[in-house]
Amino acid sequence: MTLARVLWLQGFPDQALSCAKANIDDAVAIDHTLSLCNALANAACPLALLVGDLAAAEHYTTMLLSYTARDAFDIWRAFGSCFEGDLYVRRGNLAAGLQQLRAGIDELRRARFSQYLTTFLGRLAEGQAAAGDAMQATATINEAIRRNEDSEERWCTPELLRIKAAVVLQTETDGAVAMAEEDFVESIRLAQSQGALAWELRTATSLARLWRDLGRIGEAYEIISAVHSRFREGHKTDDLRGANSLLGELSGHR
Repeated sequence: MTLARVLWLQGFPDQALSCAKANIDDAVAIDHTLSLCNALANAACPLALLVGDLAAAEHYTTMLLSYTARDAFDIWRAFGSCFEGDLYVRRGNLAAGLQQLRAGIDELRRARFSQYLTTFLGRLAEGQAAAGDAMQATATINEAIRRNEDSEERWCTPELLRIKAAVVLQTETDGAVAMAEEDFVESIRLAQSQGALAWELRTATSLARLWRDLGRIGEAYEIISAVHSRFREGHKTDDLRGANSLLGELSGHR
């Protein structure tokens, strides 16, 4: 399951999903519930969400919630609640999604279980921003970044900085564009230093959209095309389809 997540970060989403599925199949074959819940919570569910396969994410999340309810694995059930909340948010049901995310996060806090808590806080911040609550989104993403630094996790720092920049833009405060641009650039720098091509693509796409809106079409095209061209698979995933669509739009205005 660790290999699956690393493959995604490196820019191999198809291989990551294949690895996660093989892990699930192995856990089912040996009929070992704890192994299955680990495989679901730490690889299959988050990866399905990361690539944008919501049908697979729903399938795996339903499995996780079913097994954790039966065998009373409270921590993995809290993970399931977060994944379910994320699904709701992605499908536009913000009220239900935010409620589920908060419930899962609160349970992890009560249990003092911090593994992947920062990423759930990042998703909560994105949901709050989508709901128009920029103030609460700012508090949430700042907490995620503090936890990330305190725990020296840092594997998701580029994504947290990308989310922070997006939230800052939504506040529309003086200097918001400059602050957001600074966070986007730092996110890309960190992603490159980590070899995290997946995070680099997400942030390059966000930064390219900002530059497009500012009329900096040439710069926007160059930054997104440089990252997009390095992918050799995963072209049906949400991130790559979004990047490809933006490239097409930008090329028509160059």
